[in-house]
Amino acid sequence: MVRRMLLGSQLRRLREARGITREAAGYSIRASESKISRMELGRVSFKTRDVEDLLTLYGITDEQERTSLISLAKEANVAGWWHSYSDVLPSWFPTYVGLEGAASLLRAYEVQFVHGLLQTEEYARAVVRRGMKSASDADVERRVALRLERQKYLVAENAPEFHVVLDEAALRRPYGGREVMRGQLQHLIEISERPNVRLQVVPFSLGGHSGESGSFTILSFPESDLSDVVYMEQLTSALYLDKAEDVGQYERALKELQHDSPGPSESRDLLRGLLQLS
Repeated sequence: MVRRMLLGSQLRRLREARGITREAAGYSIRASESKISRMELGRVSFKTRDVEDLLTLYGITDEQERTSLISLAKEANVAGWWHSYSDVLPSWFPTYVGLEGAASLLRAYEVQFVHGLLQTEEYARAVVRRGMKSASDADVERRVALRLERQKYLVAENAPEFHVVLDEAALRRPYGGREVMRGQLQHLIEISERPNVRLQVVPFSLGGHSGESGSFTILSFPESDLSDVVYMEQLTSALYLDKAEDVGQYERALKELQHDSPGPSESRDLLRGLLQLS
């Protein structure tokens, strides 16, 4: 997904530099203007022949540059490891997993339950069972396995920065029983000590706050050509927002949440207090 977005943004830059319309670009590859738009947004796969024809149209004759972009097109069409779980995932989620794995900074607010990257295996199993009541045990275990696989991002050599704000409601809502919740709280205390993890808790005492719209995640990427993306999951679909004004509103909301919430050290104390009460 990210490779498609990166290639699409570069093709858009090359097209605009030559003053060529999307309609003219589409005509050159026997496609519509909307197809070019989807390609430039990284929302469709790329045919090598189409990329070659567009590069020719855009006047790209340097062999090294052409080879680099054509190679990127081929890489963009390779399915990620998470596609092996597609049978148990909603249709919109593989896109998110791809973005998550390529991000250098993840910023999130969660209110319903602990963020998936921070869940223990037992807690994750309880969450999945609650959300997939009719699923078989095998399907539940595959969903849990995917969640645990995603968590490897946080401890990898090039781990992303992860700044997360958890509503106290997520910590008090029991999933899986007392021991599961105790294990989850202890895990949060431990993982919040990692240098790439910044965890804050919004206490009930704060009252109303800027997270009133619900949970969301902002993903930032190391490639300068890629804009930040806001991800919001819904009951039957998900929203991906990348317009600067939309992303800016969510960034301001998260900054306000971070400012109004206790810092990481104080939040760990809050977690310890909840652990003693559990």
